Amino acid sequence: IGMVMKGELLVGILGSLDSGNKLYSRVVCAGETFLIPRGLMHFQFNVGKTEAYMVVSFNRQNPGIVFVPLMLFGSNPPIPTPVLTKALRVEAGVVELLKSKFAGGS
Repeated sequence: IGMVMKGELLVGILGSLDSGNKLYSRVVCAGETFLIPRGLMHFQFNVGKTEAYMVVSFNRQNPGIVFVPLMLFGSNPPIPTPVLTKALRVEAGVVELLKSKFAGGS
């Protein structure tokens, strides 16, 4: 659960494949709360003209984090380029460019 303390955030949640991979999103303003269901991919993006701050609470002390781009393009050893080109439906050059941005896993 999160509460926006200052600013405006676009909060988005991606539904599962069973839901048609639907994006649910809305702008959350200062004083409003939002809930991210456990295990769903989500994002927050500042859409206001000022800095945005939020306070969040997790369901456990160490909820973990999955940074998808780093996992896909910065893994060690790397995921083979042909696997990513097929999965992401892009050319090998795009995959190699993205891998170069995340090389070293940091």
